[in-house]
Amino acid sequence: MIQVISPIASLLLGVAILLTGQGLQGVLLPVRANLEGFSTLGVAFVGAAYFLGFTLGCWKGTVLIRNVGHVRVFAAMTAVASASPLLLGMWVDLWAWGVLRVLTGYCFAILYVVIESWLNERSTDENRGAIFSVYILINMTVLAVGQQMLLLSDPMQLQLFAVTSVLVSLAAVPVALSTSQSPRLIEEARLDFGYCIRTSRGGMLGSLTCGLTAGAFWALAPVFVADFSDTVSLTASFMTAVVLGGAAGQFPLGRLSDRVDRRFVMLSISVVSALVSALLWMSAGGLPVVGILTFGFLWGASSFPLYSISVAHANDRADPDKYVVISSGMLLMYGLGAVTGPLIASGLMSLMGASGLFMFAAIIFSFFAAYVALGSLRRKPVAPGDSGEFDDALAAVVTASVVYEHEQQTSDDSSALI
Repeated sequence: MIQVISPIASLLLGVAILLTGQGLQGVLLPVRANLEGFSTLGVAFVGAAYFLGFTLGCWKGTVLIRNVGHVRVFAAMTAVASASPLLLGMWVDLWAWGVLRVLTGYCFAILYVVIESWLNERSTDENRGAIFSVYILINMTVLAVGQQMLLLSDPMQLQLFAVTSVLVSLAAVPVALSTSQSPRLIEEARLDFGYCIRTSRGGMLGSLTCGLTAGAFWALAPVFVADFSDTVSLTASFMTAVVLGGAAGQFPLGRLSDRVDRRFVMLSISVVSALVSALLWMSAGGLPVVGILTFGFLWGASSFPLYSISVAHANDRADPDKYVVISSGMLLMYGLGAVTGPLIASGLMSLMGASGLFMFAAIIFSFFAAYVALGSLRRKPVAPGDSGEFDDALAAVVTASVVYEHEQQTSDDSSALI
């Protein structure tokens, strides 16, 4: 494993620093917005703005890379992304925050493209699963670390915004100084959503389900916690518990989906996610701290792996040369859900109280579970062993590299895929 990781260690270090800052920023903004008296819809608007920018970055940002190259784009995007939190801390205004979060999402999407395309260049068919498994484990771990950094200072002051800015800036250092060969230049291409939907409606709806629920969670979970606790520490702990649950559930459920019909796993975790969401909705205010954290861990463990399994399920049915097309379409479907989810959930929270966040999640997961159950009755199951490897889907988890891979495909004379 050391021999596999050592050539891209500097890149992974850059990822760790970058996402530590991202983890802090992701929990700091909704906490500060709530303390500033933003409405629930306002907090949701700020959260949705990030995913709007991220989706735009996935879709169009690669034009920048094609024109000036990976290293220069990475340096530029870290500069802009590090300036954004400082402006957020100094200029507390709903519309200004919305614009800045669109810009931040756009920058982070392109940063993911650069980092992950670099990882793909340095990996082979034999070690790609291992490399991206380590990559995703780092993602989940440092996001949790960043969330706990919320406890270092008062979120009403500028210090935490400055810490975020410093971390994002420092992330450029190991990447800029890396001796790894830069990825190949890319060509522009179009995504084929029609093919994605024809190939796997279940996979595409699974991606949309994850976007709706995860987008609402990241934007509004701190508001949910603040409804029954005014301690910043519980907010950080709850968010961390969910992230750690997602990390813990990723591999066992993914491996299980390699051995049985993936639809059974998708159905099972959707039902569990709906049940846990319903319990959080109905009893959160009456639960002790341990209970809240336990349910948060279970929610992350059941809901977060759904995206990877949905990607793997879709690729089971895709043509051999369409893996990247499928993954690209699903990533952007996720982005569409993540933009609209916070806005819809905020409406329910305004009507039902803060716990309406998990009422929204319970409804979405229930609808998806019903769809999978009905679809399983109509379609022939995929026998264990006929499915693609779950590890191959890890590269598409909440990142943008698959869009780079899709656009790069058009410049290659060979039809071989990674």
